Amino acid sequence: MNDVDAQTANKLLAAATKKSFEIGVKMNIAVVDAGANLKAFHRMDGAWLGSIDIACKKARTARQFDMATGEIGSLSQPGGALFNIEHSNGGLISFPGGLPLVNKNGRVIGAVGVSGSSVEDDQAVAEAAIASVTAALP
Repeated sequence: MNDVDAQTANKLLAAATKKSFEIGVKMNIAVVDAGANLKAFHRMDGAWLGSIDIACKKARTARQFDMATGEIGSLSQPGGALFNIEHSNGGLISFPGGLPLVNKNGRVIGAVGVSGSSVEDDQAVAEAAIASVTAALP
Protein backbone atom coordinates (compact mmCIF):
# COMPACT_ATOMS: atom_id res chain seq x y z
CA MET A 1 0.00 0.00 0.00
CA ASN A 2 1.48 3.32 -1.10
CA ASP A 3 -1.40 5.54 -0.02
CA VAL A 4 -4.02 5.44 2.70
CA ASP A 5 -7.25 4.11 1.20
CA ALA A 6 -10.80 5.13 2.10
CA GLN A 7 -11.41 2.02 4.21
CA THR A 8 -8.30 2.66 6.31
CA ALA A 9 -9.14 6.36 6.62
CA ASN A 10 -12.58 5.47 7.95
CA LYS A 11 -11.05 3.04 10.46
CA LEU A 12 -8.77 5.83 11.66
CA LEU A 13 -11.75 8.14 12.14
CA ALA A 14 -13.72 5.44 13.97
CA ALA A 15 -10.88 4.59 16.36
CA ALA A 16 -10.19 8.26 17.09
CA THR A 17 -13.88 8.90 17.74
CA LYS A 18 -14.09 5.88 20.04
CA LYS A 19 -11.07 7.04 22.06
CA SER A 20 -12.52 10.56 22.24
CA PHE A 21 -15.75 9.21 23.73
CA GLU A 22 -13.77 7.08 26.20
CA ILE A 23 -11.87 10.08 27.55
CA GLY A 24 -14.83 12.45 27.32
CA VAL A 25 -13.65 14.94 24.72
CA LYS A 26 -15.06 16.29 21.45
CA MET A 27 -12.56 16.22 18.62
CA ASN A 28 -11.98 17.19 15.04
CA ILE A 29 -10.14 14.37 13.26
CA ALA A 30 -8.42 14.69 9.89
CA VAL A 31 -6.78 12.04 7.72
CA VAL A 32 -4.53 12.99 4.81
CA ASP A 33 -3.13 10.79 2.07
CA ALA A 34 0.49 10.36 1.01
CA GLY A 35 0.33 13.67 -0.86
CA ALA A 36 -0.91 15.49 2.27
CA ASN A 37 -4.36 15.93 0.70
CA LEU A 38 -7.42 15.60 2.89
CA LYS A 39 -8.77 12.04 2.60
CA ALA A 40 -11.34 11.97 5.44
CA PHE A 41 -12.57 14.24 8.20
CA HIS A 42 -14.92 13.98 11.16
CA ARG A 43 -16.11 16.74 13.46
CA MET A 44 -17.71 15.29 16.54
CA ASP A 45 -20.89 17.02 17.69
CA GLY A 46 -19.93 20.06 19.73
CA ALA A 47 -16.23 20.02 18.79
CA TRP A 48 -14.65 23.46 18.55
CA LEU A 49 -14.97 25.13 15.17
CA GLY A 50 -11.51 26.64 15.53
CA SER A 51 -10.00 23.18 15.81
CA ILE A 52 -11.12 22.12 12.33
CA ASP A 53 -8.21 23.95 10.70
CA ILE A 54 -5.80 22.84 13.42
CA ALA A 55 -6.64 19.14 12.95
CA CYS A 56 -6.17 19.44 9.18
CA LYS A 57 -2.87 21.28 9.58
CA LYS A 58 -1.61 18.75 12.14
CA ALA A 59 -2.25 15.92 9.69
CA ARG A 60 -0.67 17.85 6.81
CA THR A 61 2.36 18.84 8.92
CA ALA A 62 2.93 15.24 10.07
CA ARG A 63 2.87 14.05 6.45
CA GLN A 64 4.92 16.85 4.95
CA PHE A 65 7.75 16.21 7.40
CA ASP A 66 7.09 12.52 8.16
CA MET A 67 7.28 13.02 11.88
CA ALA A 68 5.01 13.67 14.82
CA THR A 69 3.98 17.29 15.18
CA GLY A 70 5.14 17.25 18.80
CA GLU A 71 8.62 16.28 17.61
CA ILE A 72 8.61 19.22 15.21
CA GLY A 73 7.60 21.40 18.15
CA SER A 74 10.63 20.38 20.17
CA LEU A 75 12.90 21.14 17.20
CA SER A 76 11.27 24.51 16.49
CA GLN A 77 11.94 26.16 19.83
CA PRO A 78 14.22 29.23 19.93
CA GLY A 79 17.72 28.05 19.10
CA GLY A 80 16.39 24.79 17.66
CA ALA A 81 17.25 23.37 14.25
CA LEU A 82 13.75 24.14 12.93
CA PHE A 83 13.11 27.46 14.69
CA ASN A 84 10.19 29.31 13.02
CA ILE A 85 9.32 26.40 10.69
CA GLU A 86 5.65 26.78 11.65
CA HIS A 87 5.57 29.89 9.45
CA SER A 88 6.41 27.89 6.32
CA ASN A 89 4.16 25.93 3.97
CA GLY A 90 1.13 28.13 4.56
CA GLY A 91 1.26 27.50 8.30
CA LEU A 92 2.24 24.37 10.16
CA ILE A 93 1.29 23.05 13.58
CA SER A 94 4.19 22.31 15.89
CA PHE A 95 2.47 20.84 18.94
CA PRO A 96 1.22 17.27 19.59
CA GLY A 97 -1.74 15.65 17.89
CA GLY A 98 -0.44 14.91 14.40
CA LEU A 99 1.13 11.55 13.51
CA PRO A 100 2.33 9.99 10.26
CA LEU A 101 0.86 6.66 9.15
CA VAL A 102 3.64 4.25 8.19
CA ASN A 103 3.15 0.93 6.39
CA LYS A 104 5.13 -2.26 7.10
CA ASN A 105 7.77 -1.24 4.54
CA GLY A 106 8.48 1.97 6.44
CA ARG A 107 6.78 4.16 3.83
CA VAL A 108 4.61 7.04 5.04
CA ILE A 109 1.23 6.58 3.39
CA GLY A 110 -0.68 9.37 5.12
CA ALA A 111 -1.20 10.99 8.49
CA VAL A 112 -3.81 11.76 11.11
CA GLY A 113 -4.37 15.06 12.91
CA VAL A 114 -6.54 15.57 15.98
CA SER A 115 -7.60 18.77 17.72
CA GLY A 116 -10.23 19.77 20.23
CA SER A 117 -8.84 19.37 23.73
CA SER A 118 -5.50 19.54 25.51
CA VAL A 119 -2.45 18.52 23.49
CA GLU A 120 -2.18 15.46 25.73
CA ASP A 121 -5.71 14.39 24.80
CA ASP A 122 -5.14 15.24 21.14
CA GLN A 123 -2.02 13.07 21.13
CA ALA A 124 -3.74 10.17 22.91
CA VAL A 125 -6.56 10.17 20.36
CA ALA A 126 -4.13 10.35 17.43
CA GLU A 127 -2.11 7.46 18.88
CA ALA A 128 -5.26 5.36 19.31
CA ALA A 129 -6.19 5.99 15.68
CA ILE A 130 -2.77 4.97 14.36
CA ALA A 131 -2.62 1.91 16.63
CA SER A 132 -6.00 0.72 15.31
CA VAL A 133 -4.72 0.19 11.77
CA THR A 134 -0.96 -0.33 11.99
CA ALA A 135 -1.04 -4.12 12.36
CA ALA A 136 -3.32 -4.51 9.33
CA LEU A 137 -1.31 -2.36 6.93
CA PRO A 138 0.46 -4.21 4.12
